[in-house]
Amino acid sequence: MSLVYPNMPLSEVVEESPSLIPVIHRFGIHLGLGDESVQAICEKLNLDTDFFLAMINTFLNEDYFPEKKLQGFHTSQIIDYLTKTNHYYQRHQLPNIERHLRSFISESDPDNNSLTLIWKIFSSFKDELSLRIKKDDKEWFPYCLSLSKNLTEENTFTLGKSEAGETEEDPSEALLTDLKHIMIKHLSGEYDENLCHAVILSVSTLSKDIKQHNRIRYRILQPMVTGMEKSGC
Repeated sequence: MSLVYPNMPLSEVVEESPSLIPVIHRFGIHLGLGDESVQAICEKLNLDTDFFLAMINTFLNEDYFPEKKLQGFHTSQIIDYLTKTNHYYQRHQLPNIERHLRSFISESDPDNNSLTLIWKIFSSFKDELSLRIKKDDKEWFPYCLSLSKNLTEENTFTLGKSEAGETEEDPSEALLTDLKHIMIKHLSGEYDENLCHAVILSVSTLSKDIKQHNRIRYRILQPMVTGMEKSGC
């Protein structure tokens, strides 16, 4: 998709890319968008239009990643977005997948040997994601904010560099990939195809979301923290 700009009606953007709905919800934007532009909606909700556009363009476009622009935002803005994303996973996307998966398993042939493995992988993913979110809330994000609060105009920092510009390995991404792989390649017996499709679609949506979330996490926030640490904050 091409880039989204301030004067574009947000409804048209969402119609073209419905996967954006969970992202705009994190900013307090809900459906019933009318014909208002991105900028008008952001101004109405007192949102930073530049930051909002940076987030949705990063989410929508795999090749779009304006590191310098993103690194220009305050650490608290990045952490607020990542926190809202984490909580959206817990309150909405994770329960949605679990609800679909429980229905799929209950409606499937009990002799389907893949069902136990599918549930085991999902449970591992849920535990892994929940643990990371807990560490973010209790340890990582408070630490990042404590560093940024020590900065003054005279106490600036040089941005650190992430390792080879790559994100860290995320076990939760690998588990979601395994879950899709098994459902697509190794299902057997009778099962409800509509429920199967619902599970795969919701897993694919969350997988993409986590991947984009991690780009912000490791290519923006991590170098910002490294830079602050090196400055002696």
